Amino acid sequence: MKRTPLNATHRALGARMVDFAGWEMPVQYRSIIDEHTAVRTRAGLFDVSHMGEVDVRGAGALAACQYVTANDVGRLQDGQAQYTLLLTPDGGVVDDVLVHRRAADHFFFCVNASNRERDVDHLRAHVRGAEVIDRSDDYALLALQGPRATAILARLTPVHLAHIRRFAFADDEVAGRRAMVAHTGYTGEDGWELYCAPGDAAALWDAILAAGQADGIAPAGLGARDTLRLEAALPLYGHELDENTTPFEAGLGWVVRMEKGDFLGRAALAVHRERGPRRSLVGVVLGEAGVPRAGYRLLCDGKPVGAVTSGTMSPTLGKGIALGYVEPTASGVGTTLAVEIRGRAVAAQVVRLPFYRSGGA
Repeated sequence: MKRTPLNATHRALGARMVDFAGWEMPVQYRSIIDEHTAVRTRAGLFDVSHMGEVDVRGAGALAACQYVTANDVGRLQDGQAQYTLLLTPDGGVVDDVLVHRRAADHFFFCVNASNRERDVDHLRAHVRGAEVIDRSDDYALLALQGPRATAILARLTPVHLAHIRRFAFADDEVAGRRAMVAHTGYTGEDGWELYCAPGDAAALWDAILAAGQADGIAPAGLGARDTLRLEAALPLYGHELDENTTPFEAGLGWVVRMEKGDFLGRAALAVHRERGPRRSLVGVVLGEAGVPRAGYRLLCDGKPVGAVTSGTMSPTLGKGIALGYVEPTASGVGTTLAVEIRGRAVAAQVVRLPFYRSGGA
């Protein structure tokens, strides 16, 4: 397995390590619930150095990124970022990514760890007039998330954080180390993602934990990261998204800017939109005890209408929650469903997403 630059740090903290997409990563330090609660109420620090980073550079970078992504990168100014999708020619999702505009001729992608090589190949196959450079080995990535995250980070950087709006970034120093400071995250809370040199990761990690000690900061693993993103109804590639799923089915139609002109997958998406979705992603909350898991069947009037893609016991809500795909006729908010858990139909209801919304996110 691959290891991040913080592997020894996690082990010294007593983290339980697991294999995630070929990386040895911390799933938890003390408990998933404790780490989840820290992020929701105070702050949590994640090592997400397994994510991939890719540069698209050259005179044709803007036009190339406009073609290979579904969102409109033409709306970005230098120092701004955007959530977007890489699509197949058939309109399926190759990956969901963040793209950052450093300059008109330089765009910086953050891609999912499990898709890094495939995303690089995809970009190289479809980018014209620009160079695609895999920079993943040049970066470590830390995510500081939670309502106290900004106050903690402000103690360590000269960056005027209040001037950096959501989905914007700046290059400066944190704890004396060079870093790209991005106002982004994957938890449903306000927070920051810090891209730094691998050799600076341990010092930066230690400095952040020390600066946040009085605020109750906690190191957080992938277990809490998953429960946090699920409460916020943020999709996970391989669960809610894949090459057989269109953005419209996944509730990501807002990411697709059909009006911007031609882009990879646009013609196919036009046909999909005209026909209507074959299925719809919904959120369900259990009305009785039970924990929904990926793959469990979703029933309506006793008949199968879909399946869970991600599920958990929500630490914040104290109820079982799940995302899943169902037939469009069973997708309306308020629809009564059931989740089949070990042969038992557990009552559930379709709810409006997200399950949880933070005032600061």
